[in-house]
Parts: sequence; C-alpha cells; structure tokens
Amino acid sequence: MQKGGKSKQLRPPQKQRRPGSEKKMKPQPVFDYPEVSGNNKLKNKVALITGGDSGIGKAVAILFAKEGADIAVSYLSESEDAEETKDIIESKYGRTCLLLRGNIGNEKLAKSIVQKTIRKFGKIDILVNNAAIHYENKSILDVTQKELLKTFQSDFFSFFFVTKAAIRYMTSGSCIINTSSVTAYRGSPDLLDYSSAKGAIVSFTRSLSSNLVKKGIRVNGVAPGPVWTPLIASSFKGKKVAKHGSDAPMQRAGQPVEIAPAYLFLASEDGRYISGQFIHPNGGEIING
Repeated sequence: MQKGGKSKQLRPPQKQRRPGSEKKMKPQPVFDYPEVSGNNKLKNKVALITGGDSGIGKAVAILFAKEGADIAVSYLSESEDAEETKDIIESKYGRTCLLLRGNIGNEKLAKSIVQKTIRKFGKIDILVNNAAIHYENKSILDVTQKELLKTFQSDFFSFFFVTKAAIRYMTSGSCIINTSSVTAYRGSPDLLDYSSAKGAIVSFTRSLSSNLVKKGIRVNGVAPGPVWTPLIASSFKGKKVAKHGSDAPMQRAGQPVEIAPAYLFLASEDGRYISGQFIHPNGGEIING
C-alpha cells in the first residue's frame, strides 16, 4: 500500500457477519505506520474511543498511544480485534489500554464505560465517538423499524449517551471528536438510515460546540469517505465489497491509518483554535459544509 496518491486496490469478493472481524479481511486493513515515530503530542492524556477495536477507531487508538496517551477502548463484541489493539498499544507503544465491552446504545452501559474509564485513569481528556453499523436497503420500504432503531441506537444515541456521561469529567482543554460520514453531506440512496444518523451527528457536533465553548471544551468531527474496515466487509455483498471506494476521485478506499491523523490534529494543541468543524478525508470528493 503506497502512502497517499493513487493506488489501485484489488480485493477478492468477501462477506462477513456483522459486526465483522478485521482478522478475516483480505487484505488486512493498514492501521499503523510503525516506522513513523510519535512526537508526544498527547503526552499523558487519556482518550476514550468508542468502536476502537478495529477500523478507524483502532487506527486512532494506536496513533494516540504512539503520541503518548493512555486509551480506553469501547467495543461491541469483537474481542479478538480488541485484544490485538490492546496488545499493540501496550507492548509496542508502552501505554495502558482498558477494554470495555458492550452495547453503548444503552444509556446505562454508556455511563458504565465512562465510570470504568474514570476509575482506571482518573480523567478523560479526549472523547472520540466512533461506533457505527449500517444496513444496505434499495428502498425506504425495505427499512424495518428494528433496523432503523438499531442504526440510530448505535450510530447516534451512543454518541449522545457517552458524551452526556463523560462531560461531567471533562475540563477546559478537553475535546470531543465525533465520526460522521461523507454520506451526511451528499446522502446515500442505499444507506438511508445510516446517512440520516450521520447527518444528526453533524448537527449534534455543531450544537454541542456552541454549548461547551465557554467551558473551554472543543467539539469537532471527522467525516470520512470510503475506508477499508470491517463495517464494509460485514455490510455489503461480496462484489460491492471488492469495488468499495473505486468511485472516489482517487479510485480507491482509504486505509484507517490515513484517516487517523485527522483525529490527532483535532485532539492535539495543533487544533486548539478549532471547534464546531469537520475534516473530510474522503479521497478527493468535494463536500461543502
């Protein structure tokens, strides 16, 4: 995989059960550039990252650890991926990683992962809301109530619940980073409920930014385009998985390691004058907003 530029990706058609396993993906996503050293941009910070076991969340967790942060990783059920992330953080980068399993679309559990993070580390400096699922449907008539509620529970309610629980422990200089999607800005005919939830995240981010600005807490977001993660392998049919990202201007899906630096920028002092904004690592698609 080349860093940046145009790189044609050839992937075999593949399909997994939700929520998907990174270990089973062919080829494996790129989540770290081990030859690139950190610069202590997050030295002694504590970051709570939801959906941090694989995909973008994993790459963010590893990069934050490389930059000196201790990490709490919230994940649904993918224990093998989560344990690998923990091992890399602790054995390779010498930081502590706390694993927190469960469905954070449930407010009680969302509170629980925050309380466990506080008991372990005593603070939360950075909150990354990143957990997500999606279901592909060709028509609004095919979207069931169960799927709609599950999508919003995972992709939006979890953001609200975790933030609500965490905010009482966050002080001036803390920050929140929410993962939206390119689909929030240009829509998606086959991901109606997902793109709607991601649009809600944009409004939530902007509103929360205004709400917390006087407290010195910055709130921003990242809206990725197509990225090679377990979400893709477990959501789409095999041939669509193989072509994922080919319609982006760069004609390929991004790798998680290419998305993570956007989060680092917003989490570090580099982004101290930025709040209420979104970064768009999407392979060159022009998005307004």
